[in-house]
Amino acid sequence: RVDEWTDVDRKRVMNDIITTMFNKKFMEELFKPQELYSKKALRTVYDRLAHASIMRLNQASMDKLYDLMTMAFKYQVLLCPRPKDILLVTFNHLDAIKDFIHDAPGILNQVDETLRQLIETYGCLSAGEFQLIRQTLLIFFQDMHIRVSIFLKDKVQNSNGRFVLPISGPVPWGTEVPGLIRMFNHNGDEVKRTEFTTDANYVTPQREGSFDLYGDRVLKLGTNMYSVSRPVETHMSGSSKSSASHAKENIVPNPFAKEELNFLARLLGGLEIKKPGGSETGFRLNLFTTDEEEEHAALTRPEELSYKVINIEATQ
Repeated sequence: RVDEWTDVDRKRVMNDIITTMFNKKFMEELFKPQELYSKKALRTVYDRLAHASIMRLNQASMDKLYDLMTMAFKYQVLLCPRPKDILLVTFNHLDAIKDFIHDAPGILNQVDETLRQLIETYGCLSAGEFQLIRQTLLIFFQDMHIRVSIFLKDKVQNSNGRFVLPISGPVPWGTEVPGLIRMFNHNGDEVKRTEFTTDANYVTPQREGSFDLYGDRVLKLGTNMYSVSRPVETHMSGSSKSSASHAKENIVPNPFAKEELNFLARLLGGLEIKKPGGSETGFRLNLFTTDEEEEHAALTRPEELSYKVINIEATQ
């Protein structure tokens, strides 16, 4: 729910956020070889990006937005048919962003430049390297089991917050539909074939998704999951509360904490929070039906799931 939200406001907010997100210095820092961020570091950067325009979210709505983002991305990484398809998911994200700013050539060029860097940096990696990236991402998300209504309704998420892996549909590109066993002798010659039936309905993919600057990605993961209009809510499941309690930050001081804060300061240098100027009042985005529901969510959120955001004032 937004107070007096117009298409002009929406476009301005999207342009501001996308311009900030694809800031040249910010992208340079992201592309440097580095360890994965901590959850707190990611949340801090995300918080700064969300407030890069005149839009404002309070803590409860921000938590809800972040939960939705993390679970949606976890779902996309988990269901990738093959590790390299993580790149296609990212391309789907960027293609969608480009649609938002198709009439702003300056910002569009920023996004295209990032796409080119992605192709140059990751296009030549082996399947094994992509698998390592995928495993690293899934380890980051493994304790997060927040239920999302859109996933529950589509039956891609169970009531305990865990995702359902399909056993039917297209097999990964470059692989064959299961059902045939080939046996070879010591010379490498095929000597016998045995067929077996499967309970699933596998199909061969028609074509591979494009890894070019422009093209059909084929893969639908990472595209708009709200293309069909429906209400969206995030619910805390009981299992997520218990599992999160095991995922509390270790109280032992982290020797890399100072380095991480320095790194964050560099990152956030290009992420300026815009404050409404003059007669502007800004816009408050509420992801709940009413203000009362938002306030209740803030009060009832389990302590171990509350994100303590670090505010870092960084200069260019």
